[in-house]
Amino acid sequence: MTSRRTFLAALVASAGVPALRGLAKAQSRRSIDRESLIQRHNPINTQIDPLSALSLGNGRFAFTADVTGLQTLEQEYEKAMPLCTMSEWGWHTIPKPPHLANTELRLKQYETHGRMVGYHTSSEGQTELFNWLRENPHRLHLGRIALCRGDERQPPIEAGDIKAIRQELDLWRGRLRSVFELDGKRVSVSSAVHHTKDLLAVEIESELIRTGQLGICFKFPYGSSEMSAADWTQPAKHQTTIIENTPDRIQLARSLDSDKYGVAIGWEDKAKVFQRDPHTVVLKSESASRRLAFTVYFTADNFERQLPTVSETFQSSETHWRRFWSMGGAVDLEGSSDSRANELERRIVLSQYLTAIQCSGSIPPQETGLTVNSWYGKFHLEMHWWHAAHFALWNRLPLFERSLGWYEKILPQARELARSQGYQGARWPKMVGPEGRDSPSPIGPLLIWQQPHPIFYAELCYRSHPNRATLNRYADLVFESATFMRSYAYLDKTTNRYVLGPPVIPAQENHPANETWNPTFELEYWRFGLSVAQKWRERLGMNRLSDWNRVIDRLSSLPERDGVYLAHENCPQTYTERNHDHPSMLGAMGVLPGQGVSTETMRRTLHKTLAEWKWDQTWGWDYPMTAMTAARLGERRIAVDALLMETAKNRYLPNGHNYQRPNLPCYLPGNGGLLYAIALMSAGWKGASNTSAPGFPDDGSWKVRSEGLNSQLLAHL
Repeated sequence: MTSRRTFLAALVASAGVPALRGLAKAQSRRSIDRESLIQRHNPINTQIDPLSALSLGNGRFAFTADVTGLQTLEQEYEKAMPLCTMSEWGWHTIPKPPHLANTELRLKQYETHGRMVGYHTSSEGQTELFNWLRENPHRLHLGRIALCRGDERQPPIEAGDIKAIRQELDLWRGRLRSVFELDGKRVSVSSAVHHTKDLLAVEIESELIRTGQLGICFKFPYGSSEMSAADWTQPAKHQTTIIENTPDRIQLARSLDSDKYGVAIGWEDKAKVFQRDPHTVVLKSESASRRLAFTVYFTADNFERQLPTVSETFQSSETHWRRFWSMGGAVDLEGSSDSRANELERRIVLSQYLTAIQCSGSIPPQETGLTVNSWYGKFHLEMHWWHAAHFALWNRLPLFERSLGWYEKILPQARELARSQGYQGARWPKMVGPEGRDSPSPIGPLLIWQQPHPIFYAELCYRSHPNRATLNRYADLVFESATFMRSYAYLDKTTNRYVLGPPVIPAQENHPANETWNPTFELEYWRFGLSVAQKWRERLGMNRLSDWNRVIDRLSSLPERDGVYLAHENCPQTYTERNHDHPSMLGAMGVLPGQGVSTETMRRTLHKTLAEWKWDQTWGWDYPMTAMTAARLGERRIAVDALLMETAKNRYLPNGHNYQRPNLPCYLPGNGGLLYAIALMSAGWKGASNTSAPGFPDDGSWKVRSEGLNSQLLAHL
């Protein structure tokens, strides 16, 4: 095996790039053997397990495979973790029914401190339109790539035909290698995704290729808002057209209603391609070789005339992943005596990989990334923090900043949403597609905790790069977000304090909007966000705004009763009737530094929550949130125990995904939250003790080595 040092020396010598020299120098100063750390957690499959599907990707495009390295066993995986090919640009909209063409969704009116404000929260009398708006656009499965029999008269390949399986995802190189027996013959499939292009490269070696008994099927579906993102039963509703067919390449034009994209398939050895049915293309070798190598390129734009070869794609992937793992943060738990250390380290490594391939594109990710559809493929802006804020802490800020430009793009819509409700500034939507239109929902439009997120994001960027360019880039997002926050807070003249809601639905979504006000986490986030926005004004040479100061100074105190914090001010039943879903009051001193929090009140809140909460009815990011609260309180053992709590919602699959339920087999906010918590627990936070790994027990049971984390940023969090 080529050593890390040898690889870096060769890379620098061949490229002669200053950044690569810096990479080599950085590595020479580091003590963690990163290649060993990463590769000891390569996922390995030796049997068919539909919940162990493995993905390749680049942040904007991903391909999920079964044990054959392709998408051969579709039926076996369909109900557990569908095998999808997805991109950030791949969306489909079912045409709006003609009888609804000129119909607008009616808003439900809510009494809001003496005036009525409309929200699209009710489907009553308009169910068809309500559901169409929720389900469109939806993410699209771009096409299934599968092994198939060379003779279509033979029965299709089924799970029982696959024997002697050994599949390994080489995380260090970003390559998937699958070896198995089919019809008594050995088959080897190697695959990788190009770092900068939406392109999959595959190399197959088998005697079955030489004899023509094994081919490759490319099959294309109609769009669907279901988990599989595909409808295979509507062939007449879409078109697959061959627009170019040469001896080594075929180009296809795909059309689904008003949505279009292209597919280019190229091969390196002598082969033939033919169209088996209107939406299926088959590739078969015509050479005497046991090898068949091909690439599949997906594009929303024009085709590129010169595409990378299989070997070039493999090299692109390897160069990228070696660099990814060699740069940024690393946490090594080897040598710990706690029996859970290896599992926690596995989750850390696989979460870095999964969030990199699923959550680092130019738009916010959906909760299942580019693996399968959830909530029709749309993304939830309150979850963006959990998906991707960790990139800044792990010194991979560019992977986060890619998506922040999207907020600038939809700023006009956010301003209009605020204006339509009688507020100033910009109100960020909750559940959206790439166009930025808020989707109707009984809950989503009434959430507010996504509102300070862009301020938090901008501050992560500024603390990482404290310069004028950062201030200029994000000032509008910060100030427009804060302007809405000031406008939304209502001055209750009878108590001389600012209140949030009603109507409002907090991060813990099981509270009625009209009966909810002053949720604990949102109050603290309002104080934090407006305070940071004032700092941004000062950094830009501007005066602090007096009306923002008034809200900060007179914002309601965090609600408490019997010595513990409540979910919100009108919820004395927090720990009885409402003790499920997110225990979001913990986030006030965990996700946030807790400037307005009483440490001892939060300590009692933490212990009561651990004792009284229904943890089987929570979500994957609740565990890292609880861990961060415990860490900031100095409750080190509780912090680790929270991260590794054995509950159904804190289950991490062999592929690293955070399983939630049958229609939500992966949940990337859990992975991203884990990484954020680990960074704090390993490298500290503002006010943390100067000891090593201040979030881990200091009794000798944990040996935590970390390097490359963004200590400059963490010191301010």
